[in-house]
Formats: sequence, structure tokens, C-alpha cells
Amino acid sequence: MQVVGGIGNGAGLAVGALLLKDITGSSGWAGMAVVMMTLGAAAFTIPLSSLAARHGRRPALTAGWLFGSLGAVVTVVGAQTRLLPVALLGLLLFGGSTAANLQSRFAAVDRAALSQVGRSLSIVVWSTTVGAVIGPNLTGPGASVAAALGLPDLAGPVLFSAAGFAVAGLLTVALLRPDPLVHRPGAAPAPRGVRAALPHVRGRTFTAMWSIASSHAVMVSVMALTPVHMEDHGASLEIIGLTISLHIAGMYALSPVMGWLADGWGHDRTILLGQSILLVATAVAGTAGSSQVQITVGLFLLGLGWSASVIAGAAALTTSIAPENRPVVQGLSDLVMNLAGALGGLLAGLVVALSGFGTLNAAAAVLTVPVAFLVLSGRRVAAEAATTSTPV
Repeated sequence: MQVVGGIGNGAGLAVGALLLKDITGSSGWAGMAVVMMTLGAAAFTIPLSSLAARHGRRPALTAGWLFGSLGAVVTVVGAQTRLLPVALLGLLLFGGSTAANLQSRFAAVDRAALSQVGRSLSIVVWSTTVGAVIGPNLTGPGASVAAALGLPDLAGPVLFSAAGFAVAGLLTVALLRPDPLVHRPGAAPAPRGVRAALPHVRGRTFTAMWSIASSHAVMVSVMALTPVHMEDHGASLEIIGLTISLHIAGMYALSPVMGWLADGWGHDRTILLGQSILLVATAVAGTAGSSQVQITVGLFLLGLGWSASVIAGAAALTTSIAPENRPVVQGLSDLVMNLAGALGGLLAGLVVALSGFGTLNAAAAVLTVPVAFLVLSGRRVAAEAATTSTPV
């Protein structure tokens, strides 16, 4: 399910910004593609996590994938009719697939030992690699399919998204058995909703949540405008698709390594490693200019930094809260993560329109500073507490 769902997400990410630019004729609207997808993911996150808390992961994940498929179909209609509101609505619903993809990683740790949370998370993230790398490279074949159906070229890959999400939903129904989150008879009902999660957002949980959200904002803001930047410098759809494909490979392909580091080397150290890679990534991408090789290297590193930060952050979040409270706190974390990504994508379009792609990368780099401060402060407090509690 992660493989075929990843194909859908990858295909949509590669052409969403270009599709909106084509409809509106303005690069300023391009960033709204990722904004609407991430807002959609944010809108679905709490309802899906509440559904999971009540009835298990299987119905929640299935609903997310099927809403994503519906959104892809609506996006194709918007592209064909050249109606911006329809395309934006479709991309909003498309975000249901992102919410399902994110919550799938937590399904892997519902019954995992605390010492293996990072590795369990990373296996699910890694399984997305094949589909997510293939997806962006379907821009060429998608254009051929679209031409045969009388649709705009950019609508073709979105058709692949619709099919991928529908298959992922069906596979979830058929194969996710037993459901990892079904509660035992007589157990107290799991809390649900944002209000139930807020009292648990403090200390280590807060730091983990901030790390995840900030890293996602950095990644989304830069990635969202990269296709437009490359197209403005003469890159073909195939080259843009390859670049996004390698970016997604950076996000997912080495995730088992990041999970192993999080469990064995430590959550905090792995988060700091991720922030360091994000700094290098924005420096490389922001100074790429018309160099397609340099922008591709920068985007790969951007995905790698995201992988380290988000996997270690999710592992730290999971191990910092009691099992009965995890679904709702994980849902809140995904909500904040997607809102941060939506804000990043929204501001990215404005920054690029006003000051350029280099300025966008410089602004994104600044977001790594508060994360490092929070992580290092938490380590200092923990060290002081350990020293105080040690008998003299």
C-alpha cells in the first residue's frame, strides 16, 4: 500500500506547482499547490487520528487514501476546465493521501518495543521509496496518457495519483490485518481530539513536535518552488521529475539508517544531524542558479535532512508519551507539521516572486536555529537533572 500510494504522491508533487502556474499564468500561484495539499493533510489529520482511536488504523488509513483519490480526480477536472477554484479544491482533498501516508508510520509502532521505535518507523517510511521515486518520473508517460484522453499534459500524472491512491486504499482494507490499534475488550476508550492532546505537549514532547514541524516547513518551502525555479531556467519536465524523484529518494531511501541512528545513537543527536544537513542543503540549492546538477544535489540533501529530523523526532515523540495517549498526540503532531508545511509553501511563493529562490533558501535555513536551541537546551536540562539526582 505504501508503494502504490507513494507513486501517487510523487506524481502529484512533481506537477502540482506547474499545473497551477499553467492555469493562472503566474509563478506566484505555484506554491499554492503544496499549500493546498498540506492544508488538506492538516484538515484530515485529526479526524483520521480520532477515527483510528475509536475503530483502529485500518478504516482511518483507508479513508485517507480514498479521499486522496477523489482529490486527484477533482484536480484533473480543474486542469481540464482551467478553473482555479476546482483545482485548488482537488489539491485540498489530495491531502487526505498525505495524512494517510504520515499516519501509516505510526501504525508500525503501535505494538513496537520502545528500544525499536525508530527502526519500526523507518521501515514504513522506507517502503514508500520505490513508489515515491517512480511517481515523479511518470511526468512523460503521464503527458502521453493525457494527450490520448484529450487532457492537458500536466493532468496525466495526476491520473496516476488517483489510481495509486485507490489501490492503496483497497490494499489497506485487504491486508492490514490484524489491526495494530484495535483496543482490547474492556479497555478504557482512547482519548481523542486536540484538547485531549494539548496537556501532553511539554518538555521532550514539545521539542520533538517543534523539530518535526520546523524541518517539514524547511523541506516543503524549498521543494515547492524548485520545479518553477528549474522551469524558469529551461529544465524539461523529465529533468524536473528526475530532480523531485531524487529529492524523494533522499527523504525515504536511507530512512532505515536514520531509524537505526535514532535508536542507537540517540534521538537528539540524529535531529541535530538532520538540521546540519538541512543547512548544507539550503546553501547548495540556494546558490545553484541555472545548474541542474547543483539544484539536484541540494534537493537530495534536503530530503536527507528531513528524513533524519522527522524520523528521530517521531521516535522521540512516541517514546515520550504513554501508549494510551499516543494516537491523539501523534495526530496533533501531524496537524502542526502540515500547517507548518502549508505556511512554508505559502510564504515560499511570495518570497520567490519578490526576491528570488536564493532568498527563500536563506530564510529556510534560519528555521534550523530554534530547533538546535531547543534540543541542546533539553539535553542540558536533562544532564543537570541527572547530576542533581546522583548521590554524592
